[in-house]
Amino acid sequence: EIQAMITAFGAGIGEDFDPEKVRYHKIVLMADADVDGQHITTLLLTLLFRYMRPLIDLGYVYLAQPPLYRIKWTNSEDEYVFSDAERDEALAAGAAGGRRLQKENGVQRYKGLGEMNYEELWETTMNPETRTLLQVTLDDAAKADEIFSTLMGEDVEARRSFIQQNAKDVRFLDI
Repeated sequence: EIQAMITAFGAGIGEDFDPEKVRYHKIVLMADADVDGQHITTLLLTLLFRYMRPLIDLGYVYLAQPPLYRIKWTNSEDEYVFSDAERDEALAAGAAGGRRLQKENGVQRYKGLGEMNYEELWETTMNPETRTLLQVTLDDAAKADEIFSTLMGEDVEARRSFIQQNAKDVRFLDI
């Protein structure tokens, strides 16, 4: 798959990377909304940072934001949310507003993009009118390099320490 990405981008890799040859100026990384998807995204971002860095510097890299849950209300439109906290807030707000969950599958957790039918995937993650894309930016290259080295390196204790120090900032936790 990595070779397919290199070929699709058309600009080479590493020292041979030539940003003038990049075929696409919007590269969207789309992975599952759970922890496994976040790990895959981290791996891909590490690849781009280490071997195709101009893609990030030029603002060509984006992260798709697929939902983690679909909430099915009986008396209004379905709602898509992106974290456990958003799910809890939506359920509380819905109950306070007199909304009721459907009896079957009122709250559906997506384990992966493959569980969505094509309409759901289009509506939530692919449609330019409704999707959320986050542009990958680089404010501090040295700090980013340090973080990637910690997360992807062989020093387990350094990784554990980093995670413990930054756990309070976690946006999503899948236990």
